[in-house]
This record gives sequence, C-alpha cells and structure tokens, in this order.
Amino acid sequence: MLTRRTFLLGGASAVGALLVGWSVLPPRQRLTTSTPLPAQGSQIALNGWVKIAADNSVTIMMCKAEMGQGIHTGLAMLLAEELDADWSQVRVDEAPIDRIYNSVQSIVDDLPFRPDDDSLVKRGAVWITRKAVGEFGTMMTGGSSSINDLWTPMREAGASARAMLIGAAAGQWHVASGECRVEKGYVLHASGHKASFGELSSMAAQQPLPRKVALKQPADFRLIGQPVRRIEAASKINGTARFGIDVLPTGLLYASVVMCPTLGGTVAHFDDTPARKTPGFIKAFAVAPYAGGTGGVAVIADNPYRAMSAVTAIAVDWQEDAAAKVSSAEIERRLVDALDDTGAHVYFHRGNVDSAMSRAARTIDAMYHVPYLAHGAVEPLNCTVQVADGAATVWASTQVPGLARQHVAKALGIDAELVDMQLQLLGGAFGRRLELDFIVQAAAIAREAEGRPVQTIWSRAQDFTHDFYRPACAARLQAGFDEHGKLVAWQARSAGQAIVPESLARYYGVPRIPIDKTTCEGAFDQPYEWPAARVSHKIVELPVPVGFWRSVGHSHQAFFTESFTDEAAVTAGQDPVAFRAMLLARHPRHLAVLKRVEALSGWGRPLAHAADGAPCARGVALHEAFGSVVAQVAEVSIGPNRQIRVHRVVCVIDCGLPVNPNLIRQQMEGGIVFGLSSALQNEITIVNGQVQQKNFVDFPVVRMNVCPVIETDIMPSQLHPQGVGEPAVPPIAPAVANAVFALTGQRLRTLPLKLA
Repeated sequence: MLTRRTFLLGGASAVGALLVGWSVLPPRQRLTTSTPLPAQGSQIALNGWVKIAADNSVTIMMCKAEMGQGIHTGLAMLLAEELDADWSQVRVDEAPIDRIYNSVQSIVDDLPFRPDDDSLVKRGAVWITRKAVGEFGTMMTGGSSSINDLWTPMREAGASARAMLIGAAAGQWHVASGECRVEKGYVLHASGHKASFGELSSMAAQQPLPRKVALKQPADFRLIGQPVRRIEAASKINGTARFGIDVLPTGLLYASVVMCPTLGGTVAHFDDTPARKTPGFIKAFAVAPYAGGTGGVAVIADNPYRAMSAVTAIAVDWQEDAAAKVSSAEIERRLVDALDDTGAHVYFHRGNVDSAMSRAARTIDAMYHVPYLAHGAVEPLNCTVQVADGAATVWASTQVPGLARQHVAKALGIDAELVDMQLQLLGGAFGRRLELDFIVQAAAIAREAEGRPVQTIWSRAQDFTHDFYRPACAARLQAGFDEHGKLVAWQARSAGQAIVPESLARYYGVPRIPIDKTTCEGAFDQPYEWPAARVSHKIVELPVPVGFWRSVGHSHQAFFTESFTDEAAVTAGQDPVAFRAMLLARHPRHLAVLKRVEALSGWGRPLAHAADGAPCARGVALHEAFGSVVAQVAEVSIGPNRQIRVHRVVCVIDCGLPVNPNLIRQQMEGGIVFGLSSALQNEITIVNGQVQQKNFVDFPVVRMNVCPVIETDIMPSQLHPQGVGEPAVPPIAPAVANAVFALTGQRLRTLPLKLA
C-alpha cells in the first residue's frame, strides 16, 4: 500500500538521485544561444559569439559591458585569434540576454576559499557552482572576471567557426579539411584555392558544430599578447561612441528627480505649484524607493535644464527612515564595539593562535579605520525608457542587463520578454551600475509619459548622496614574536556591513545569508605563511546602503593587512621587503613579483629629494586580488601644510598570460589613480542619515598636476589569464602609508591619510 510517508520518502530519494545525477554531468555548452542571433544584412551566425557578413566583416558578440576597461578589445582578441580573422575587419555588437552569456567566474570567485586551497571540498563547490550559475545565473560584468570567465568559451567559439569555414571550403574544393589553412580572414589550399570568410559564411553555417576543437598553444598566438589598440577608441575620439546619456529617440522627454535627503526615506507630501509655472513643465509625481534606493519626486519636462529647474522648485515634506538616527560618529562606535563580539565568522584558522600569543616574547596590536566611499563615475546616472503598447524599451548603461530587464518588467507588470534592453557604453561604473535603482525608477517615470520616451538624469548631488557605498570598516590586528623577532602568531578581526547579503536581497528578494567572503577578502586569502593565524569578520547591520566598489573588500583589507605587515617588520627589526619574503617561501609566484618590484624601484638605494628639496621615502605593499598578484612601491614626500605627495609608483603585476599589455598598463594606471584618490582625499560622512558630500569638490579625484609617475611592469606567464580591472587599487594606500611612516615615523591607520 502506498502511504504518504512512503510517497514522500520515495519522492525525496528520487529528487536526491536527480540532483546527484545532475551534479556529475558536465556543465552545459556555452556556444549556441537558445534562439538564433539577430542578423543584419548579409550577416550569418556561426555560433552564439560570431557573425560573418558577405563583405568579410566579422562581428563578435559582447556580453560584457564596456565601461572604459577595454574589455571589448580584449575579448574580441580571444575569438579573433582562434578564428584567424583579419583584425581590421573585426567589429563588436552587444549580445542578447541568453544563458550562454551568464557570468560564471565572478560567482566562483565569491566562494569563501583561499586561492591556494586545493581541497576536494573546494573542487566540488567550484564544480557545482559553475553548473548552477551556467543554468540559473545572470549576465554580469564585474569582479575583474571577464577575460578569466570567457578565456575558453570565446576561443572555442573562434576555433569552431574556423573549423566550419574550413569544412565549407574543403567541401567546395573537394579536398581534405586538414590540407586547408586560415590566414587573416581567408581559407587557403596549397593548390591555389582561396576564399574569404564572407564567401564561405553561408556554406559554413550548414556545417555541423564541431564536437571538439583544438585550441592554439601560446607559442602560436599572433594576436593574443600584442599591444592592440582599443577597438572603440576611434569612436570615442570622433564623438560617435554612444553612452547612455547620448540616446536620443524620437519624441524624447526628460526627467529630473530629487530624493529624500535622508537615506531610505520617502515622500510624505509635495506641492508642485511653483514647478507648474516653469517653462517646459509637463508633469510631477512621487516615485517610490526602488531596488534598495530612496523615494523622491520626479518632474518630466521638454529638456534637461527645465526638468532640473522645475524639480528644485517643488516643496516636499519627507518621511524619514531609520537612517535618520545614524551619523558617522555613531557608526564608528558600533563598528569598534563589534570587534569584541565573539560571534564573528572565522574565515581562516591555522594552529593555536591563543597559545602562540600567550607564549610570545612580544606582541603588538593596532586599530585601523576606513570610511564609506562613493563611486564617483564621470557619466551621471541616467536611463532612457519608452513604455508603449504593453511593452518597454530600455536604453541603459548597466553591468547587469538580465537583472535590469527582470526588475523593469516587474515594476511595469509585464513579462520580461516584452522588455527590450538596448545596452550602451558606460562612462565609468566601478560597481555603481551593478545596481538597479536608477533603471527601475526611470521605467516607473516613463510609464507616466503616455508612450513617449523619457530620459531620466540624476544630478551630481543626487548621485553622491544616494549611492550604494563602499562599506565603512574597522579592524583590530595583533601579532606575536618570539625572542628572536620571528613572527609566531597573527590575528585579524574586522567589522562592517556585508555587501553580498544586501545585494542578493535587492536583486532576488532572498533572505540575507550569514556570511560574505567579500567582507574579509584581502585578509584571510593572502599568501603569507603565518605559523599560527586567525582571521575573522563580524557583520554589522546598519541602515546605510552598501554596494560593490572597485576591488570590494580588498580595497580596505589590503590597507589593514599590508600596513600591519609593515608594523610587524619594524617590530622584528627587519627590512619590509625582506620580512615579506620570509613569509613567502612556499609561494614563488608572489615572491617573484616582490623581488621584481624591489629591483625596479631601487629599493634600499638612496632616494633623491623632491624638486623642492623635501626628503623622500619609499613604501611597499604586496597583494593578491582577483587572481592577480600586484606589488607597488610608492615614493613620497611631505609638502607644505603637511600634505602627502606621491611622486612615483612602481607597479609589478602577474596576471597570468597577458592578453593585451596596453590594456593591462591602462588598468594599472587607472587603478592607482583611483586608489590614490581614496587613500589621500575621499570619504563619505553622514549626519542624521544625510550624506554630506554632493560633488567632486567634496569628493576630489587625483588631478594631473599631482598625479605621480607610474611605471608598470608585467610579469611573463603562461598561466590562465586573471583579473586586471581592480587589483591595482588595494596596494596603493598601504604603500603610501608605509612610505609616510618611513619618512616621518608616524603610523597612519585611518583613511584618508592625513598627517597631524
């Protein structure tokens, strides 16, 4: 007899068996889309990544957002290399939203494992995660993962298309495929036969997709490894590049918004009478807080200036949220108090730390602090939406087009398939355009425009005061030494908000998870061979919205770790480079980067004074982030009014195989300038739930007249390519702080760095 218990147990066993069976299957292919690629003119799609037209042009599909990092160039090089395309014929186009474009590596990188962990547990977790994200993930650009993620799929796509073109040519010429070769967009045969990709594309599309392709060995690369110019550079120079704010559909209206000054607040009541009298005014209405944002009032008008003018004329009574009771001083107190909480999650533990500390001949400890930080991208937040006939078109600069489509559809009450996402270039992002608040808000505003498209543009003040900030964080570090000055114990505790739980709640509405690797990355996952160590983080809940910021947890944990490593070297009476080298005996890759920066920077040799005669000193930092190892040496002097001046930065990076040295150097330079801005000048302060910084005058970036000379050296490697968009940011703050100590004897443990 089939009882309920038997049915349930049998059903559970069946589900379990299905899950086990699914888990051992290889990940789904990433070559063909669920629906055919859209084609223009004579274009023929050979797989989900490449289309070839009769004019011999090769169009490569891009599922990653181009935000100034050059990723469209780097990714196109991967496919063009294996295809043996003529680079002058290569074009790029935005990929549609499809499962094969899901970002896999960025999610794998968020698993809470150290890079040198090779356990079966990690291997299993990575395997399952790759499969799950391939099935249920989303398109995303972030985590310095694009080249790492698509290194194999895009090369396989190029090699597959190449094999199909060869197969088409061989069939037409009645020769063996193995007798044909490809050079710069042509298939050739020793008999003299020659045909262009464009001539063969339609026949190639009839060829079966190869089951397996052989990829080139690095020794055979002709394009990968070369300093190729950026594929979008010319359009940015001649003005034809189209960013989000450049979208101009027919009948376009404009909207401006003013949001509650208190984070998370909403509109209680507003009077738009004065605004109605302004020229060009069309409509004013309240907008709800979307996707974790803040509520406000929007005005639609016939041009941007009139919309901005009208919205400032509206009198609003605000309904403040819990953040109204929060200020920076209170936040700092809560973070420091949380350092004593025994409920912190331990991300790394080795040996008996308490015993080693109790037996140490000498111990040191220090407190470190970092503030909230805004993203400060140059292009203001904007989004253009048209809602008409039960559907929507969204022109957006976003890092998450799939999620954006889903959230817009939900806000408008329509199916996601009825939302057409038109992706644009991003004028900077640094993680801010991973958020959806401004996109969903723009869709809600456009719904009020009776079918006409509306471009919503945030003012700079709204951008700075309603960001999703890099979390503030406090840390306490301790180290123990034996009677010979040898390090015997290391302990690091930090406290701050967690980005991933808050983001998952905003994106998917899921309950907040109790741990977040990004809170402690840069602290627990470093290569130093501490004899005994414990690294932990306590999540602190605060009503301040936080989000992903360039290099995420590494951005502040590197400051804590590398500054305190310098303190430990001084306590041990050793040179900072030599001290680090002793802790890297079993990490030759990191040691090689450290030794290289030591040689290139002239470490240990006398340093000339600055042009004004001020003495200079060097500081060093080494950090691994996003799979890449970066070491930096900063040369610093002290100017008038005790101002810290950075004259030269020597940067060495091992990012695996360098796909494009030009792009790598650009990212190192940009990352160092970005990191220096936060190290020396930037902080977000909050008073009664209101952010005080409203523009770049309050949140300045390093300008050309004070920018240091930056020298970048790229280590040769045949390893799998790793991230370069973010790894330059974390080491610069501790390198500068360590140089300041060498120069003045004053240890700065709070960012931004300021001498007393």
